[in-house]
Amino acid sequence: MRKPARPKPRKAPAPRLPRGLPSREDLTAFIAANGGDVGKREISRAFGLDGSDRIVLKAMLRELAEEGLIGRKRKKLHVAGGLPAVVMSEVVERDEDGELIAQPIDWDTEAHGEAPHILIKLARRGRVAGPAPAIGDRVLLKTDEIPEADGRVRHTGHVLKIIEKSRALTLGVFRRDAQGGGRLIPVDKRNMGRELAIPPDFAGDAEDGDLVSVEIMRHHAYGLPTAKVKERLGSVSTEKAISLIAIHAHGIPSVFRRDALAEAEEARPARMAGREDWRDLPLVTIDPPDAKDHDDAVHATPDLDPDNEGGFILTVAIADVAAYVRPGSALDREALSRGNSVYFPDRVVPMLPERISNDLCSLRPLEDRPAMAVRMVVGANGRKRRHSFHRVMMRSAAKLSYVQAQAAIDGRPDETTQPLLTGVLRPLWDAYAAVKQARDARSPLELDLPERKILLKPDGTVDRVVVPERLDAHKLIEEFMILANVAAAETLEEKHVPLVYRVHDQPSLEKMSGLREFLQTLDIKLPKTETVRPAQFNEILSRVVGSELAPLVNQVILRSQAQAEYAFENYGHFGLHLRRYAHFTSPIRRYADLIVHRALIRALGLGRDGLPETMTPEQLAEIAARISASERRAMSAERETVDRLIAHHMAQQMGAEFKGRIAGVTRVGLFVTLDDTGADGFIPASTLGQDYYRYDEARHALIGDQSGEMHRLGDRVEVKLIEAAPVAGALRFELISEGTRVAGAGKGPRGAGKARFRRPEERPRRAGMRGKRK
Repeated sequence: MRKPARPKPRKAPAPRLPRGLPSREDLTAFIAANGGDVGKREISRAFGLDGSDRIVLKAMLRELAEEGLIGRKRKKLHVAGGLPAVVMSEVVERDEDGELIAQPIDWDTEAHGEAPHILIKLARRGRVAGPAPAIGDRVLLKTDEIPEADGRVRHTGHVLKIIEKSRALTLGVFRRDAQGGGRLIPVDKRNMGRELAIPPDFAGDAEDGDLVSVEIMRHHAYGLPTAKVKERLGSVSTEKAISLIAIHAHGIPSVFRRDALAEAEEARPARMAGREDWRDLPLVTIDPPDAKDHDDAVHATPDLDPDNEGGFILTVAIADVAAYVRPGSALDREALSRGNSVYFPDRVVPMLPERISNDLCSLRPLEDRPAMAVRMVVGANGRKRRHSFHRVMMRSAAKLSYVQAQAAIDGRPDETTQPLLTGVLRPLWDAYAAVKQARDARSPLELDLPERKILLKPDGTVDRVVVPERLDAHKLIEEFMILANVAAAETLEEKHVPLVYRVHDQPSLEKMSGLREFLQTLDIKLPKTETVRPAQFNEILSRVVGSELAPLVNQVILRSQAQAEYAFENYGHFGLHLRRYAHFTSPIRRYADLIVHRALIRALGLGRDGLPETMTPEQLAEIAARISASERRAMSAERETVDRLIAHHMAQQMGAEFKGRIAGVTRVGLFVTLDDTGADGFIPASTLGQDYYRYDEARHALIGDQSGEMHRLGDRVEVKLIEAAPVAGALRFELISEGTRVAGAGKGPRGAGKARFRRPEERPRRAGMRGKRK
């Protein structure tokens, strides 16, 4: 019996537009039919609205957004949960007909639920429209909606480009059996429980407990798939193996191609020809003490111009990576495939080979180095008046750490900083005091979220976890880099040269509605406005500074924010409260910055190694999508490595009690972050007590029906460690402390749901060890 043919995808017919005020259905149909690329202006023009009708339209759109029916992205409206026209996706499976299914990589499941499934569109005679992908590939898709689709597949996708091929090897822990073979326990959480059989002839020299990579040889109708050990990476009991897990699990390129290495080794120091000689300018680098590459140096001096009394001349010099990494070269292809450097506690996976990143481009003290520099004139109020870019040869006067530079300013100079104190360091701090005024006036988002750092012992094991003090030295470098990044974007816009922006959208209307509802439970009012500014969040944060509510409010406001990304289209940076912003200051470790350097070289005629004239907007948009995905990949790998390291460290402390805060609340339980280590663990709702707990979405809490006991995001708790899975990076806790009591419990608002199993036999086994909150 032949299967019924799939409905052929076709574009949705454009709705007939009545003149005058549209209905709610007319609005959503029009937005959907236009692929989300519409705003109020386009809607008003389409329906012939003006005057008072536009006021009503604004209210209707706000109402639809608050109900979650539409959303907003880059000041354009879309049907909530809709896909963009071009999306970075991963091929995840084949359907029952054998056709490939993909899902978008960057998808907000909290806001829109499960990620949509996209059918890879086939042409006639079985040929794929575009390159042929496989399961596990990352692909750039052009999507179309399937009209009247009623299954889980509601979109089709044409493959524009295969970004990354799937990995043939699987990483896991080898467990030897009595026959000389064994089994592989995968380390990827998505494959937990899916073991592989390794026959004796395929085990090689792997020992029990080794971290190994294997190649799947064949699948069987019955029993486990068979695999062969390809590489022994070391014992999983050592912390050194932990970062290898993340590198493999996320497919991070960690071995440079031969042609890229050869190109790096053949590179020779850049010459003075065509450069300005700035070697007498006492620029200094200020970095973490363990930094190996130094890609930015700074200098400041008072401006002697009588028209700028109290102002300063700031100089930011950045390693000239473009001088060594030419467009289309082997090094360039390698850098684009990596997108950025990835930082783990025990190692760095660099974007560029060490010959480039740690040698030729690193701004070492007292050595000649090529640089791209921006000279900025700021007023006494810290506002930038003008700027200019230069291609120079520089010589760093000193390599300083943040703590070292701050100690000198605080009256404790050492042998290195004492000669620099008066002529170099104090002018830098004076200039920062002026720039800080402009920052405060701009009022960027000021979240208080301390970052923890893992310190390792010489043998690679965890020593301790610390929260480094945030010094003025850190803030000084941060503000100077922001100014330089703004200057780069402004220059390229003025010269009409395309670039990749660093963008951050304002919070969606849906998330703002949820935040407003939550703040109301704390008696904090967030006004309903269509345009939100960081200053509104800062005002709320200032009201809770130093209180028990501060961690809670900071976390919830953070979760309301969009994710920063790279884009060819500029829609501003909400968090920094800047209209235009581009990454210019770290080309050694970020490909986006290299693109901006090349664009500046082209715009200002500073050499032949600039952005190619043939580079199209479509190519830049593709690069932006790729490096945004690479950035998210790096963040996930870094976070998971920290989770595994701490879980490995804490596995020796079973039964110990700790203090912490509730960092996440779901229907199935609580996520807790410990005070001393920052370790995250899970408490299943089934272990909270004898009550029946419901999830209160507005309060971000689990509340007992009978007792009224509430466990809310941000609450202080005491817990006991009862289980650890170091390979998965998961911890399970038991709650010791009691929650707060609230009246009228269990009658939560819309969205409340069951969060507890009443009978022991209904409780899930090993709850919480299948994964952690992302």
